[in-house]
Amino acid sequence: MNAELLANITIFALSLLVGFEVISKVPATLHTPLMSAANAIHGIVLVGAMLIALTADNLVGYVLLFIAAVFAAMNVVGGYVVTDRMLQMFRERGSRR
Repeated sequence: MNAELLANITIFALSLLVGFEVISKVPATLHTPLMSAANAIHGIVLVGAMLIALTADNLVGYVLLFIAAVFAAMNVVGGYVVTDRMLQMFRERGSRR
């Protein structure tokens, strides 16, 4: 295992721990607005997956790229669905979209 791969795995593991710690401190009433506001971050992840596509040159790279792009796209779509549901709470009962 080379040093660059070990450094990348270490950064990934530390980011998981920090992310879990930050999200676990958020009160339950704020989880929906937090997810709604995270759309920009998920969009950046999707753009990052597309940029990684430029450097993929083997099967493992393509599989990881596909997984990253699918998860990022699911997060973006999920964020917009949550935002739409949240905004529906503030609409009048008889009004249309």
